Amino acid sequence: MQFSNNEDLSRRAFVQSIAKSCLGVSLLGGLESVASAASASGSSKSNKRMIYLFMQGAMSQLDTFDPKPDSKMQGPTGVIQTKIPGVQFSEHLPKLAASADKLAVIRSMNSSTGAHGPGQYLMRTNYREIASTVHPGWGSWMHKVHGRMHQSLPASVQVGGGQGPGYLGTAYAPVPVGDPNKGLENTKSPDYMTNSLFDRRMKLAGTFDRSFRSRTSGNREVSGYDELYRDAIGLLRSKDLAAFDVMAESEQVREKYGNSKLGRGCLLARRLIEHGVRFVEVGYGSWDHHSDLVQNMTERGAALDQALSALLEDLEQRGLLEDTLVVVGTEFGRKPKMNERAGRDHHPAAYSCVLAGGGIQAGQVYGETDDDAFYADMDPVSVEDFNATIGTVLDLPIRKEFYSPSGRPFTIAHDGDPIKEII
Repeated sequence: MQFSNNEDLSRRAFVQSIAKSCLGVSLLGGLESVASAASASGSSKSNKRMIYLFMQGAMSQLDTFDPKPDSKMQGPTGVIQTKIPGVQFSEHLPKLAASADKLAVIRSMNSSTGAHGPGQYLMRTNYREIASTVHPGWGSWMHKVHGRMHQSLPASVQVGGGQGPGYLGTAYAPVPVGDPNKGLENTKSPDYMTNSLFDRRMKLAGTFDRSFRSRTSGNREVSGYDELYRDAIGLLRSKDLAAFDVMAESEQVREKYGNSKLGRGCLLARRLIEHGVRFVEVGYGSWDHHSDLVQNMTERGAALDQALSALLEDLEQRGLLEDTLVVVGTEFGRKPKMNERAGRDHHPAAYSCVLAGGGIQAGQVYGETDDDAFYADMDPVSVEDFNATIGTVLDLPIRKEFYSPSGRPFTIAHDGDPIKEII
């Protein structure tokens, strides 16, 4: 038995209303994702985890990981030496330069997509957008193949946006967190709400919902809805919910990561990973520097430098770095020639991404751009190759065919081949 989207939305609105008025909490979309994540099947022996730091807006290669000090295109950004002999970063990344032995910097990334939305979709899914199919992101793939690592916590979390489950279905949807400082919102019950009162009101809500369930008794998704809410309520009562609270960390630790959204997002990612979440994406925007590049890069570069270096140090100290792949990605690069507004425009022909942890071969730079960082000159890496490398490191079956509801076959690697020198 099937029901319309309007009926489904009406049901959701009804349940939300009942939850808020009768139960004293707001069971929002994020909490529904928690419930789905707690109930979806899938398990493996892999201990691999992933933290994806996505620099939304297109990060400049010349002003971060691929400076060209001998080129007139370099502009005002200075250059510093790294811990790897002969390798330089921009002056905005001193801490990462000192820990470059933990990184594999790919300088020869290239794409044919120069628009933000399509570029981000391609980077996150390994496919171009098509009208008939929505493709899954990394968190959903890890959930589907490897399952959860923790009984109560979700398999994947997105901080500040990311890709959904696509054709894998809502059972594999990442749990969204809007503000890392606030964690998973709307999960605290009023002081008067005792467990017994909560249970009585849940029973009452079930009574109100009886008519809908009787009309949809043959639908497996609907019949499992009560179980999903029980799982969500279990998390509400669980001490594991504290994993979402960055304020539980000392002031010294919070200052180590920085007060930027990226810093707090990385701190939240570390907490979630060490508590048993498999995948966390942290989105950090405002890299679209068509103007005032110097001022913008000073702020954005410092935030990336502080947050990523703190994250790698903490993961290593906790023994988590070997099994946790940390990725710094962006949708494309910036033009080497600065425009009349002292900025750089879109440039998909060359850009940089970074991998760390997860057992990769670190302490290296893979690929080269030409003298002006205009195009990938040696060992070019496509988006598909980059994602095939990530999938291989994560123990995912990158060549296995998975089918969308329409029956179309897709693979994780798509047309890509993993970079052997890195894995």
